[in-house]
Amino acid sequence: MTTLTAVKDLKYNRFQVRKVLVIAPKKVAEGTWTREKDKWDHTRMLRVSAVLGSQAKRIRALNTPADIYIVNRENVVWLVDYYRNSWPFDMVVVDESSSFKSHKAKRFKALASMGAHIDRIVELTGTPSPNGLDDLWSQIYLLDGGERLGKRYTQFRERYFDPGDRGQNVIYNYKAKPGSEGSILEKISDICISMKAEDYLQLPEVIYHQVPVVLDAKAEKAYRELERKMVLELPGDEEDISVTSAAALSNKLLQLANGAIYDDDHSVHGVHGCKIEAFLELVESLQGKPALVFYNFQHDRERILKALEKSGLRIRELKTSCDEDAWNRREIDILLTHPASSAYGLNLQQGGNHVIWFGLTWNYELYTQANKRLHRQGQSERVIIHHLVCSGTRDEDVMKALERKDDMQEWVMKSLKARIKAIREGERNY
Repeated sequence: MTTLTAVKDLKYNRFQVRKVLVIAPKKVAEGTWTREKDKWDHTRMLRVSAVLGSQAKRIRALNTPADIYIVNRENVVWLVDYYRNSWPFDMVVVDESSSFKSHKAKRFKALASMGAHIDRIVELTGTPSPNGLDDLWSQIYLLDGGERLGKRYTQFRERYFDPGDRGQNVIYNYKAKPGSEGSILEKISDICISMKAEDYLQLPEVIYHQVPVVLDAKAEKAYRELERKMVLELPGDEEDISVTSAAALSNKLLQLANGAIYDDDHSVHGVHGCKIEAFLELVESLQGKPALVFYNFQHDRERILKALEKSGLRIRELKTSCDEDAWNRREIDILLTHPASSAYGLNLQQGGNHVIWFGLTWNYELYTQANKRLHRQGQSERVIIHHLVCSGTRDEDVMKALERKDDMQEWVMKSLKARIKAIREGERNY
């Protein structure tokens, strides 16, 4: 929000910026920035063009008049190669700049090569040095071209670090010299600001965070077709729909929003990986902080486990008290469970402060009790509850229902009837 306000001021009040590029994780690039600017009166007028998808779509987006162009970090190398010396962006915003922490990465080298063409660069991150102070060099280099921490990573390392563990002729890691932290922070203090929300805002004990998930064209088409097919098969007027029919329809649509669906023989059919992709990005943004993950359907569980197979994270399903103890000893990075089996009675507050709802539930009591596994006496950190919400799907109705807290059953029916009415009217008009 702060960055969007600055962009608007720099472009339209001070006339110091022409074209702004935002580099972000893919799912953030797809939805978060556009949604955020639309929330506020003073930034709503900013035009955003998402440089995503196939090469043809990306080129079309780059040629669309806009104030802000948003690209996912995987396409930075392509973007630099596309423009070369005709680079048009005089301001660049790197969202989650810790993804540029490796001085060996192609994306870092590509962006660094454009330094002479960029007048302003802004980096945003909640974890500037997730694995240690050496993660700062490349991020600061993008800001100042090596002025503060040195032009080369090897110089920086020699100045501030001593060799750590080593083999015969191999140094496995480096450890900061005494006083290095203070010295590094002092050197970068004129271009970096560190802010804790609790120092400036009266925050609640729990922060509820919605992560918008944008379906790709294929998934969107599959969702709309299933919704239309099931609605047209319902008997009579929308006012006559039974609770059973409503539950069946909602269940199917929630499954599809999550990425897979059961057929009548209970076989699983994968449809898309949009939510899994958003989930992996969210886990990555936590930078190693443990998370309690709630899934809704068994196929969600299977796909999450498969997606995390090669992540290097310590994954475990919550089945026994041994799992509970291991979590509280901080021996688990991702603890996977269904809310119905773990919403009551368990004390998990010592193992972490992040909850991720991969699949949402209509059951408000189950939802609140599940969140209470971390938000309870003995929790030393602010609890953050993340919800992966597929835009334009039944997920959004569930979130509204959970926010309302009362009359859940009535809201379930009311929101479904509204969708049914819209679809049937669309059919009649067609």
